[in-house]
Amino acid sequence: AGAVQSRVVLDAHPARRQILLTVHFRGGEATSGEIAGRFAHKWPTTTRHLRVLEQAGLLRQEQRGRTRIYRIDRERLTLVSEWLVWFGVR
Repeated sequence: AGAVQSRVVLDAHPARRQILLTVHFRGGEATSGEIAGRFAHKWPTTTRHLRVLEQAGLLRQEQRGRTRIYRIDRERLTLVSEWLVWFGVR
């Protein structure tokens, strides 16, 4: 996934931006349960957003036992930011 696709993914739904903010403010990583606890919608909706963010390269996941840990991919976010600078967007 390229920087453009990553940006489009973020713009497509406010819940995805909220997921990234949640993970960021939890020190850059959060469990799936911590993320899901921030939303009123059902679990399948949350997992769909998490999957889209993973496919765009904005989140990475790691399995620890029965728990999934999600981490922000800061390199990808940097690429998105650098790409936006070309258009005067900050």
